[in-house]
Amino acid sequence: MLILTFPEGFKTAQQLAAATRLPIATITLHHFPDGESLVQLPVDLPPQVIVYQSLDQPNSKLIELLLLAEAARDQGVKQLILVAPYLCYMRQDKAFMAGQAISQQIVGKFLARLFDVVITVDPHLHRVHQLGQAVPADLAIALSASVLIGAFIQNINPQTLLVGPDAESRQWVEEVAKSGDLDFVVAKKIRHGDRSVEISFPEFVYAGRDITLVDDMASSGHTLATAANLLFAEQARSINVVVTHALFMDKALALIKDTGVAQIWSTDSISHPTNSISLTPLLAKTVMKIIKTEVE
Repeated sequence: MLILTFPEGFKTAQQLAAATRLPIATITLHHFPDGESLVQLPVDLPPQVIVYQSLDQPNSKLIELLLLAEAARDQGVKQLILVAPYLCYMRQDKAFMAGQAISQQIVGKFLARLFDVVITVDPHLHRVHQLGQAVPADLAIALSASVLIGAFIQNINPQTLLVGPDAESRQWVEEVAKSGDLDFVVAKKIRHGDRSVEISFPEFVYAGRDITLVDDMASSGHTLATAANLLFAEQARSINVVVTHALFMDKALALIKDTGVAQIWSTDSISHPTNSISLTPLLAKTVMKIIKTEVE
């Protein structure tokens, strides 16, 4: 078995290779002036290949996965395993207006056609609760970073109050709270647009509390920034932020920091300066289980 990675993800893929004691090789990637990609794989691939690629900036990466998978099958690869710590296009799980594409189903089926096994971390599932419903591969595994995040927060400040900025965040903040033996509350959110949200918090004594905002991802940063401003208005003593997936588009990081948030932490599902929590132990354990099953 071999781990294949694109150049962008080499650092974290190398950590996975070291933890699993599997060989690793890098895919050669070239971008033509018109935006097309040229993907070149090593020759003489083994029958089983693990592809490590987190799917932020997804539109080009999905095409590159298509090229990779087809080229690998042409070489005779029998089993392709995708390790995608961040899985794209999961938020649109229904048509909210006539004619809208349900991207979760479309991209999920696309990946399932290319890969036999798909492994990800904290996918943004809302109305769909099992990854296999969104990605109908032979095996679809959704891992949770909650234990790692809970241990991280517990080590820094066991007295902090965890706050989920909206109802969708409950599934993550509740698990983090449980794993770290921490208190938590969850806010309600009304979204008026990609960069306009309205948030209300349940009755609670926030004054004088150290607070950690918890969410699965941060993209525009407006939800977390709005939540932080409201909590500071309630006289919170300090506020930190922890997310699984550090998308942080445009000026999102500055937007959050400008509220007075002290620290922003993330897992290394997406390479970012805020990375503080390694997913390697979680991913390596799952990969080793698959290898053991295949051997048996």
